[in-house]
Amino acid sequence: MTLDIAVIWNPTKTDRETLESGLAAASDPDDGARVRWWETSEDDPGQAVAKEAVEAGANLLIVAGGDGTVRAVSEYLADAQNDVELAIVPLGTGNLLARNLEVPINDVPAAFTRALGGPARAIDVGWVDVDLEKGGERHAFVVMVGFGIDAHMIAETDDDLKDKAGWLAYVESLGRALDASEVVPFHITKDDEPARDEKGHTLLIGNCGMIQGGITLLPDADPSDGELDYLVLSAEGVGEWVGTLKTMVWDNGLKKVFDRAADTASTDAVNHGRARKLEVTLPDARAFEIDGEEIGETRSFTVSIQPSAIRVR
Repeated sequence: MTLDIAVIWNPTKTDRETLESGLAAASDPDDGARVRWWETSEDDPGQAVAKEAVEAGANLLIVAGGDGTVRAVSEYLADAQNDVELAIVPLGTGNLLARNLEVPINDVPAAFTRALGGPARAIDVGWVDVDLEKGGERHAFVVMVGFGIDAHMIAETDDDLKDKAGWLAYVESLGRALDASEVVPFHITKDDEPARDEKGHTLLIGNCGMIQGGITLLPDADPSDGELDYLVLSAEGVGEWVGTLKTMVWDNGLKKVFDRAADTASTDAVNHGRARKLEVTLPDARAFEIDGEEIGETRSFTVSIQPSAIRVR
C-alpha cells in the first residue's frame, strides 16, 4: 500500500523546517509516498485537521506535537472508527503515550523512521464524561485521567519553568500539590457491581501506566487489553508516605522489572484495581486531569474503554 501521509504538527512546539529535515532523513525518495502538512491552532488542537486530512485521502497521520495534540487526533480517529493509522513524533513536555509505547524521544529523525516503517498496533482509547462548572464534557484519553496529586501537580506547575526545564518542572510543583491534596470520601461504581464508599486523595484511571519522569504508577496497565487500570492513594503523614513510596517504587516498580510475574501489591494506602467502566462522585469539586492537562474541577465523572479503537505505529 502506498502511503498517503498527513503530518499534523503543532507550530508552538517546533518549526516546519526541523520536521521536514527529520522526515527527509528517514524517508526513501523512491517509495512513492505522498506527504501533506496540516497545522493545528489554538481553536483546533487536532480533531478538525485530522478529519480534513482523512477526507483528503491520508492513510497515515503522523502527529508532531505534545500530549494534547496526540490526544486530539486520537479522539477523532477513535470516534470515526476508520482504518487510518497513527504515528507520533513527540515534541511535548510529558510525551506520555510516546513513552509508554517506546517511541524515540528527542530524536525527530528516529521518530519519523519508526512512523514510516514500524508495524501498527491496535490500542484502546478511554472516554470520560465529566461534569465541570461550565457544563458536561466528553473527552477521549490515551494515557490517564483522574483527580488528586497528579492533577494538582499539573495545575501548580509554572508554564515558564516547564518550557525551560521540561518534565522536571513538575517536581518543583510537587510540594504544593501535596499540600493541596487531602483524603476525601467518594462513591465509586465498578462495571455492574454495586456502588461502594472509598476514600483517598488521589484516583488515577489509566490506559497506560507511565507518567512524567518515567515513573510507573500502574504497572499492570496494557493499552491493548480492553480494560482500565486504576489506583487509589490515601497516604497521610510521613510513615504512610514512606510505605507508599516503597510499595510504588520497589514492590510495583523495580521488583517487577526483575520478576514480571510478581503480583501488583496493594496496601491500606495504595489500592489497585481493574475495570471496563467506572463511575465516580465526590462531595466537593476536585481538580481533574486528562493526559497531563488540567481541565477544571469536577464532582462527578464516568470513565469507559473503547477496545482496539486506534492503530498506532
